[in-house]
Amino acid sequence: MSDASPRAVPRHAVVIPHYNDLDRLARCLDALMVQDLADTEVIVADNASTVDLGPLRAAHPRVRFVTQPEKGAAAARNKGVEETRAAWIFFLDADCVPAPDWLDNARRIARGDPGTLTGGRIDVFDETPAPRSGAEAFETVFAFDQEGYVRDKGFSVTANLVTSRATFEGTGPLVVGLSEDVEWCRRAVSKGYRLAYDGALAVSHPTRQDWPALEKKWRRMTEEGFGLEGQGAAGRLRWTLKALMMPASVVLHLPRVLGHPRLSPAERRRAAGTLARLRFRRMGWMLRQAATGGL
Repeated sequence: MSDASPRAVPRHAVVIPHYNDLDRLARCLDALMVQDLADTEVIVADNASTVDLGPLRAAHPRVRFVTQPEKGAAAARNKGVEETRAAWIFFLDADCVPAPDWLDNARRIARGDPGTLTGGRIDVFDETPAPRSGAEAFETVFAFDQEGYVRDKGFSVTANLVTSRATFEGTGPLVVGLSEDVEWCRRAVSKGYRLAYDGALAVSHPTRQDWPALEKKWRRMTEEGFGLEGQGAAGRLRWTLKALMMPASVVLHLPRVLGHPRLSPAERRRAAGTLARLRFRRMGWMLRQAATGGL
């Protein structure tokens, strides 16, 4: 167990997956460790990073670091849950910055229904000076819509998610290689658990800074989405039709870009160009997946 709790099992555990992102993990832990850690342990589940975690371990002796050699955030999260006996699990990503009252709100949620899994708000911020690049401007508009995901799509991003151990064990582990947020939450709901949104449970996530970072994100998400939705003849047909709708989605979502209050006129133009570029690129990826089974 953690350094702070040889006496008893903590009621809450913060589980943070990590791989080779020391600066952001340090920022996350710095924001987390100044909060009230009453009856709470913090576990970093590391995917066998190739960078030296020693200085970070020394800076945060109250944090327990465990290693999961199997790659993928889903595997790391599963390892973190396996390593604790806490009754409630607070999932947080290494590149997120929890709000000053994040733990207070997570514990408030943990005093409620253990059959409810709760997704919290995810705001975005830029790590580079203004003006925003096309990728940063695009993410400012589209990166996260947790309330919409919960309300309309039946899932919460696991970067900011509170669940009881009973719900996690009743649902089963996250699945590596799929859109684990979507698959796990929908599986939980199918087993009778309730999904909720809480806007007071807030974290901030950096925008992707450039096109290569944005492309990498969406290529991974497209691969995972195909694994979840594109299997079998019917699945591939639906995936093909979804791919062919990508150009129309540019027109559909363009008003969100052009009317966004946080973007300057130049940033709106960059975001619109990135929107079109990304949607057409995704169409190509998805049609290739439907035809060949992979990218």
